[in-house]
Amino acid sequence: MKILALNGGSSSFKASLFELAGSPPAAAPPPLWDARVDFKHHEGSAEIRIAAADGAPLHQTIAVASPLAALEPLLAMLWSGAARAVADRAEIAAIGHRIVHGGKAFRQSTRISPDVMAAIARLASFAPEHNRLEVEAIEEAERIFGPATPQVAVFDTAFHATLPPAAYVYPGPYDWLAEGTRRYGFHGISHQYVSRRAAEILGRDLHSLRMIACHLGSGCSLAAISGGESVDTTMGFTPLEGLMMGTRSGSIDPGILIHLVRHCGYRAEDLDRVLNQESGLKGLSGISGDMRDILSAMAAGHERARLAFDVYVHRLCASIGAMTASLRGLDALVFTAGVGENCAPLRAAACETLAFLGMKIDPVKNDHAAEGDADIAAADSAIRIVVVRTQEEWEIAKECARVLTGG
Repeated sequence: MKILALNGGSSSFKASLFELAGSPPAAAPPPLWDARVDFKHHEGSAEIRIAAADGAPLHQTIAVASPLAALEPLLAMLWSGAARAVADRAEIAAIGHRIVHGGKAFRQSTRISPDVMAAIARLASFAPEHNRLEVEAIEEAERIFGPATPQVAVFDTAFHATLPPAAYVYPGPYDWLAEGTRRYGFHGISHQYVSRRAAEILGRDLHSLRMIACHLGSGCSLAAISGGESVDTTMGFTPLEGLMMGTRSGSIDPGILIHLVRHCGYRAEDLDRVLNQESGLKGLSGISGDMRDILSAMAAGHERARLAFDVYVHRLCASIGAMTASLRGLDALVFTAGVGENCAPLRAAACETLAFLGMKIDPVKNDHAAEGDADIAAADSAIRIVVVRTQEEWEIAKECARVLTGG
């Protein structure tokens, strides 16, 4: 069964083709075909990078009006051109889509129907930058492959459907809960993959582990995972809550927002822009939301870059402490996503702060963690420290196969 996994965002998306047979492993195998599209808003163009299983790479730029407009020419390269992976589009058995927000309605991956599409569209009010584009991607995929090709929605929020009420209910008016204003959690596809992969690396039964998964990329979240299930997480009603991120503030005193509205003339649009695009690493440093730029500036003696890094580490460790309390102990700490996988200084700083828990990092293993999935804890560490390269597209493909085969 060849399954195409689509993982889209507001300015980029990934597309990966996998072949599944039997019981799929936890670790992601090399895809038959792997592509990434980065849309340049200011240029009206998209950069396409493709890697096929036979090693035929492709890198080109095309003129498009939006990321979605690049989907058709990109997918055509699946069955035509130097980097093609199939002889015909009919070889694609199914298509899986990452859907950011499933609300209360979707607690697991679901085959897409007109009713499911309509529900995903309604949930765009919760995740306007994502759900609307994902609906458009589903419609475009149906136009390209035809209605007979099944499509499956794999929800980022579904992994957190196991949160207990004490973790997902906000302490506002009770009416909020009835209206759907509650913690949902995000990055669930990533958290699900890395928790299973970490257990495999450690040679442990997933259901015996108390684990915190740290998804640290441009967006950041933690998940407290006990027995393979999410019991707490840092993102909430929207992906804005929780940790400090690349350009997002994470959690702040809501009184600041009231002050800005009452005394500084801020409107909802202004708050949206500032909190989502002008805060986090970028807002504090004044340089960039990219951790690599922050580290370079720190090395050059930039004080605001140092402040941004220190606040990032402080808030990360404080939240790890909170997740540890939710788990009533900790067996493994897992780092993943762009910063988590590649930033050795960040991992070292966090684990040094958490040394009181008996956590000890192996500095040599930490420096080489970017080479692949690994346990980087010292031999005598009371808590294992694992780096896992997240593979959301593989998890999407597995969920797609599970839904279609009833597995």
